[in-house]
Amino acid sequence: MRVATFNLHAGVDGWGRPTRVLDHVVSLDADVLVLPELWRGERRDDSFDELRSRLGMEGAFAPLATAERVTTGRGGATWQPWLAHFTGEHGLYFDEHRTLKAAQRVRRSSLDVEHGEWGLALLTRFEITEIEVVALGRLARERVRRAIIVARLRDGDRDFYVVAVHGAHLSHGPRRQYRRISEHVATLDPSVPVVIAGDFNSWRPLLRVLLPGWRSMVRARTWPARTPHSQIDHILTRGPWRSCGGFASDGGSDHRALVADVELP
Repeated sequence: MRVATFNLHAGVDGWGRPTRVLDHVVSLDADVLVLPELWRGERRDDSFDELRSRLGMEGAFAPLATAERVTTGRGGATWQPWLAHFTGEHGLYFDEHRTLKAAQRVRRSSLDVEHGEWGLALLTRFEITEIEVVALGRLARERVRRAIIVARLRDGDRDFYVVAVHGAHLSHGPRRQYRRISEHVATLDPSVPVVIAGDFNSWRPLLRVLLPGWRSMVRARTWPARTPHSQIDHILTRGPWRSCGGFASDGGSDHRALVADVELP
């Protein structure tokens, strides 16, 4: 089977220009998809429903923030403004839990924005026997909530779990979130293999501390997409999984899509 994770950044770049991320998701031809930062617009663009229709998949969406998205932005050759980490980007605005920065408030006042929900999605071609969204709460420094999606899937006579993750940034102190993830995974049927995938916002050596006992199915640099130097997106397994290869590919977001071909003996 093919498992893929791809952070979509709500389908726009840091300037608020539409990207090709949904077409790239379709091109991955995955059996299981974990999609952090998926956008569901109130008026028009609903990426979750569009992908369900185009791929013939089912799954779940976990809304993690109400937000405003720009799709008519203009900018330079870079994916986002050079100082976006300090002054705020131009594509997405989150003010549900924290006030926008002054520069963002000025820009926002002159823009036509779409209101919607920003969150985490899990989609699959396999039969879903159980699926739930498990809330992880919000860290004090974050603008968004966090959650995992846990699904028990069936392929013929075999069951396995998939856990979809979008972890907090290291600067926000995600240790408590990963402890809660470990505690919840410990409640699952121990005889059933598990895949945990998504944007962990963490390097592999640190994940070995935060999530001990998991094996990586593919190693490839995923961030930043244009000139990647780090892998912060991962596909990890517990149980008798076997890696059959994998890769990362640039699909228009700030992360590369990560794909692993795996099998259960």
